[in-house]
Amino acid sequence: MTGALKTTQIDTVRAWVDGWVISRDTPPPVPEPWGYRVDVGLPGHLVRHVLPAPTPALIQHLTGTITAPGTWLKLCAPADLIAPWLPAGWDIEPPEFMMTAALRPEPVKAPAGYTTAVTTRSGVTVARLLTTAGEMAARGQLAVAGRTAVVDRVETAPGHRRRGLGSVVMRTLTAAAHAAGATGGVLVATPEGRALYERLGWRLHSPMTAAVLRSASG
Repeated sequence: MTGALKTTQIDTVRAWVDGWVISRDTPPPVPEPWGYRVDVGLPGHLVRHVLPAPTPALIQHLTGTITAPGTWLKLCAPADLIAPWLPAGWDIEPPEFMMTAALRPEPVKAPAGYTTAVTTRSGVTVARLLTTAGEMAARGQLAVAGRTAVVDRVETAPGHRRRGLGSVVMRTLTAAAHAAGATGGVLVATPEGRALYERLGWRLHSPMTAAVLRSASG
C-alpha cells in the first residue's frame, strides 16, 4: 500500500468510525496504534477495534491480550486473508464491504401507497417509508462527520421487498446529507446490500471482515 493510498484508507475509515459512533450513540472513538477502539457497551458487543490496515503482528497483539467475550475486530481485509491470522475462539462473521460514493442528489418520490418521513435528532437523520396504515416498510439513517455522510441501518421489511423502497430510502438520505453539507458518503454493506448500493453508484472501497470473541479466552 503506497503512502497516498494508505492516507486515503485511514481517512475513509476514520470518517466511517466518526459517523458510526454518532449513529449508534456510543462514546467517541479512541485512537490506538492499530486504528480505533469504540466502547459500544452492548451485550455481545462490548468493544470493537477497527483496523484500517491489519497485519499478522497487529492481530497477534490484539488477540493475545483480549480476553473479554463480546469483543469485535473490524478489519479492512478479506476473510480468507484474515482467517489464518486468528487463533481459536474467534469467529468470523459473514462478509461485509466498505463502500463510498460522491453524493449527487436526485429527485425522489415515495411509491404509491407509501409516504416518506424524515427526522433528525442528536445528529442522526432517519428516513422512513410508511404504509397508509402507518407501518414502517423501509428505513435507514445517517450521521454526518465533517464532509462525509455515514449511512447506517438500511433495511426493508420482508413484506415490502423488491419494490424499490431501499433505493427511495437511499436517495432520501443522500438529499438530506447533501443539504447538511456532506459531499461524500461511506457505509459498510452486506452482500445483499452491496448490489443495491452499486446500482445507486456506490463503489467498493475495501472488503471488511468482522471477527468476534464469543467466549472467554485462556
